[in-house]
Amino acid sequence: MILTACEHCGGELRRAGIGRPQRFCSTRCRVASHRARRAVPAEIRGRDRWVRRSADKVPLRADTGRPASSTDPATWTTHAAAAASPHGAGLGYVLADGDDIVVLDLDHCLSGGRLAPWAARILAACPPTYAEVSPSGTGLHIWGRGRLARGRRIRRQDGAAIEAYSDGRYIALGHRYADAPLELADLSEVLADLL
Repeated sequence: MILTACEHCGGELRRAGIGRPQRFCSTRCRVASHRARRAVPAEIRGRDRWVRRSADKVPLRADTGRPASSTDPATWTTHAAAAASPHGAGLGYVLADGDDIVVLDLDHCLSGGRLAPWAARILAACPPTYAEVSPSGTGLHIWGRGRLARGRRIRRQDGAAIEAYSDGRYIALGHRYADAPLELADLSEVLADLL
């Protein structure tokens, strides 16, 4: 009996006994889906700005597990080294001056997998760019290219809680949001409208 489609390829799923319904048609699709969810854009993966993060989002050095600094490049490493490190609970990326990488951090905008209206408007205003669900599962990070003189925090009457950073901060990586592209778009116009 066909229940639904594979979450990765859209192929048929068949119920195989009692228990939870299948989500994937094969182990290959399950593994591919997991990898796609953890994928990050090559533009940031290729920079030596990676750290690990603790469960409570403290940046850690990949080599020792000791605290890392968002302003000391000696505590950062490659994506490959950070991904292979046994320390901490996940990855983090350091935003540094001159990279022109900017992140919009939309706090408390996801509930039950649905975006709050204010966050949906911001995401819709962005050209297609990489976005990820924060480690808490309730926020969204929108990554792109742009430049800020300094980080900003914005609280609006519509409930929006927005932070924008491009230097001297690190972002605790979560997982890819929906089918967000693995590319960074220019967010200059969006930043100008928000800030």
